[in-house]
Amino acid sequence: MARYNKDRLIVNASEYYSFLRRERGVKSITHYETPMLAHPSTLLRAKLTTTNYIWKYGDRFYKLADQYYNDSRYWWVVAWYNGYPTEADIKPGALIAIPINIEDVLNALGV
Repeated sequence: MARYNKDRLIVNASEYYSFLRRERGVKSITHYETPMLAHPSTLLRAKLTTTNYIWKYGDRFYKLADQYYNDSRYWWVVAWYNGYPTEADIKPGALIAIPINIEDVLNALGV
């Protein structure tokens, strides 16, 4: 499943980015629209099947995403679900939950 399959492309000719366009020698910059994630209810989150994982020294979100989803690009799902913005915020020995079914998680988030 492509991460950006539902996002639309935006042509950004905003004056705010004029310095960047001049630097790159382009008239406009095309990028993906910022996705708006839903905030699933507690009940919806409780319906997601998870597995517990004990954080170890050297662990990374992208490695766990690759291990559980076969796609390291879903690192942000593990981070979001546990409320940790970066790996530096987790201490070794901490218990985190990893949602098992990536499709269910993405549906709950509206992605």
